[in-house]
Amino acid sequence: MPTAVPGRAVGATGDEAEEVRPVRRSFALPRGTGTTAARIGALAVGQAALIVGFGLLITGPARKVWPLTVEDHVNEGLERIRTGPLTTLSYLGSEAGNTLTVIAVTLLSCVALVLVPRLPMWRQAVFLAVAVSLQALVFLVVTESVDRTRPDVHRLDSSPPTSSYTSGHTGAATALYAGLAVLVLSRVRRPWRWPLAGLLFLMPLVVGVSRLYRGMHHPTDVIGGIANGALSLLIVGRALFTDGSVTAPTGRRGTAVDVEEREPGSTALIFNPTVTGEADREKLRRVLEQHGHRAPEFIETTADDPGTGQAAGAVRDGATLVVVCGGDGTIRAAADALAGTDVPLVVVPCGTGNLLARNLGLPLTPTDALDAALSGTPHRIDLGRIEGDGLTPTHFTAMSGAGLDAAMLEHTDDRAKSAVGWLAYVLATFGTLRTPRIRLTVRLDDGPVLHRTARMVLLANVGTVQGGLTLLPAARPDDGLLDLLILDPRGPGGWMRALGVLMRGRGRDTRPTTLDTLAPESAGKKGVPVEFLTFRRAELTFAVPQSRELDGDPVSHGRRLTAEVRPGALTVMLPTREK
Repeated sequence: MPTAVPGRAVGATGDEAEEVRPVRRSFALPRGTGTTAARIGALAVGQAALIVGFGLLITGPARKVWPLTVEDHVNEGLERIRTGPLTTLSYLGSEAGNTLTVIAVTLLSCVALVLVPRLPMWRQAVFLAVAVSLQALVFLVVTESVDRTRPDVHRLDSSPPTSSYTSGHTGAATALYAGLAVLVLSRVRRPWRWPLAGLLFLMPLVVGVSRLYRGMHHPTDVIGGIANGALSLLIVGRALFTDGSVTAPTGRRGTAVDVEEREPGSTALIFNPTVTGEADREKLRRVLEQHGHRAPEFIETTADDPGTGQAAGAVRDGATLVVVCGGDGTIRAAADALAGTDVPLVVVPCGTGNLLARNLGLPLTPTDALDAALSGTPHRIDLGRIEGDGLTPTHFTAMSGAGLDAAMLEHTDDRAKSAVGWLAYVLATFGTLRTPRIRLTVRLDDGPVLHRTARMVLLANVGTVQGGLTLLPAARPDDGLLDLLILDPRGPGGWMRALGVLMRGRGRDTRPTTLDTLAPESAGKKGVPVEFLTFRRAELTFAVPQSRELDGDPVSHGRRLTAEVRPGALTVMLPTREK
């Protein structure tokens, strides 16, 4: 992703750049430590009030309501099954959440983070330290506010002077180990990422069960501790890793892109310098040379031109292979210039989302992706051509849309993506869940006009997003069709049903198409949270201007999107599939 420059639009393509205006700016550590601290403090007050309120409820009006009435039976049952080995294991589990253990592990982790070679991760270290400290502060407030005696069983540890509610060991373990798990997911590569993160996420549960076994807390005390630690992570993560600075095009300015004159060459590597350092480029150069691509030409993208002009210039100067190293925005910009040229594109994922690379089955490590692609063969894939009010006609390779998804991207800061990777999108989502429902009309191909409401609409050439979640299971980048997802859950039940549909997936043979079978009244009824459609051309008209995005880049708000498929418009190098 290019770095935003005042007066320019991030992701502008073609021969023109667009003036931009700042839309909103919110809290991030480098832009005002005092403001960030004030935001954390204000949210911490709400966090403490919530947990105190729950504690007063379970010790007061709800103390005789099930399941609180069976809590004593849980503690008594655990007391009855105590054995020597289990007691030893519970001691170890409890010590993992001990104050001294948590302080030591937090300090060691923070020191390790700031001593990372080449790129000290100060923000991640602050995130971990502040989250652990915040849960401790809230814990002290809660124990002073809620007076709850410990379970009436034999306790294996000495009773501290604090209240049984909440479990301080569990809260500290949640903030520490779950915080480390978040950093592992954003930094550690496969195959260790998920196993290590899973073990870290499991640690708070181990500590909580150990505290129950040792007779130190009621079950709801442990639940309160987990909530305290989790809320601390969410509050600090939102404050440190989310910035609402976005730019939106307000008008076009006829500024031609000047492409530097270059000597003709057979291989051009276009790279985004904000995500591809000198050491990375040298590794890519070695891989190219191993495959016989001698003296490749390296060409930087700029804030004014994220790849379109560079790719067009490379083709004009005789390049027979164009390698693009960057995020989805850089890939999209280059693909826009390569559409219909027959010059193969090599996708080297160096961004945060890397949706096209994921869906093409490429490795997500840049050198591995380059090696796999150069060892493969050229394939043709489709592109989506899209335009709208205030949006210059262009192409997208993965997904475009409006509503919740676009609003989330607007609230995701580039620095957050650098810090925690695609988890920055998760943090940004919490601030956009209340995005108003969209009213729109949809016309697909020559079908009837469909009236819909939605939280989000996605026009897709591929189906899988970050975290391996497949939003449109039937979408294929080479089927000559585009797919449309209309997401319209209503209330908690609707969100649960929608999540169930998306997690369960849908087979390719079951998706409806408006070409022959779909009538206006056959889908989109109230209560249907997810709708899948396919098309060759789609016209979407919104009742009011909406947030819009192209391949992960926010663009200007508007009321119209028109998209059509360009079958086989782009040639890409893909690994050879074993039969």
